[in-house]
Amino acid sequence: MTALMRVALVAGEASGDILGAGLMQALKQRHPAIEFIGVGGPLMQAQGLTPYFPMERLSVMGLVEVLGRLPELLARRKRLIRTLIAEKPDLFIGIDAPDFTLGVELKLRQAGIKTVHYVSPSVWAWRQKRVLKIREGCDLMLTLFPFEARFYEEKGVPVRFVGHPLADQIPLQGDRAQARRQLGLPLDQPLVALMPGSRGGEVARLGALFLDAAERLRALRPGLHFVLPCASPQRRLQLELLLAGRNLPLTLLDGRSHEALTACDAVLIASGTATLEALLHKRPMVVAYRVAPLTYRILKRLVTSPFFSLPNLLAQRQLVPELLQDAATPAALAEALAPLLDAGEAQTLGFDEIHRTLRRDASAQAADAVLELAGRA
Repeated sequence: MTALMRVALVAGEASGDILGAGLMQALKQRHPAIEFIGVGGPLMQAQGLTPYFPMERLSVMGLVEVLGRLPELLARRKRLIRTLIAEKPDLFIGIDAPDFTLGVELKLRQAGIKTVHYVSPSVWAWRQKRVLKIREGCDLMLTLFPFEARFYEEKGVPVRFVGHPLADQIPLQGDRAQARRQLGLPLDQPLVALMPGSRGGEVARLGALFLDAAERLRALRPGLHFVLPCASPQRRLQLELLLAGRNLPLTLLDGRSHEALTACDAVLIASGTATLEALLHKRPMVVAYRVAPLTYRILKRLVTSPFFSLPNLLAQRQLVPELLQDAATPAALAEALAPLLDAGEAQTLGFDEIHRTLRRDASAQAADAVLELAGRA
């Protein structure tokens, strides 16, 4: 009989819950005698995780919010480390949430427990000294992107590029006409998706800007129609207020961002993980972002990467237009996007190459790497 293997995992938010559940499923397929403990959401619990406390207690965003919850987070981390050292799992896997999980990994590795970190923090772009803590506390780094793996190899951190689960899930070619029929969108008009972000602060900074750019685009291309997927009921209400008094042929959707990307011809999009989705759907895009002026001044000093959007980071060249802060004006956005409606092939060819690079059956690759580290391959 196969010896029982006990794996501890900690995920801090919904994206980590998705990654963790996929990894757990792949581990069970390869090593059925396995037990999972730690912290995760409903998807990880459905795969058999015994949770120590609700994942939501780790889901904190923003400096002020983190400071308000810091005593609780530090206390939970201390108790978790003590519990896991007593439980002695074969392996610990921290899934993203680096501010919480990297500290756990360091203490567990010092106690003789092997550690894996799944999803690299952005050490290649800023706060590069964190790599010293990662090297000390992590037996293996699993990265979603190849440029991250190259960075860790140069820094002497054991690393495995496993690919991105989204690249496995999204087909290499989607059916545009079918997506338009499903969403009730016009079949014979050029369609632009507007994606100003999923958070309230992002929509506050980018929503009106994107709608102004859409009006300018409409003046340049009178036949245009627009689609805007709303991440939540709160974001829909926020956008409906911004749309008041405008005469834009625009369809608001509740969620359904993947279908909107399949349906559209081009995208005006906020920098973030949504740009990876647009890339995988092979949709030409213009990427924009604005932050608070003080935040921008600080980040400008700290960030060392020449690019801020994922498509350009993955291509390691200027594949898509990036407009940041004051450069992101309605006129500039419209002028950058208009040519892509007719001539976006250079982008989409690059997107296809990246998609094939990332399409590696990520959960299976990660599971194989974990079992190899644990000596259970």
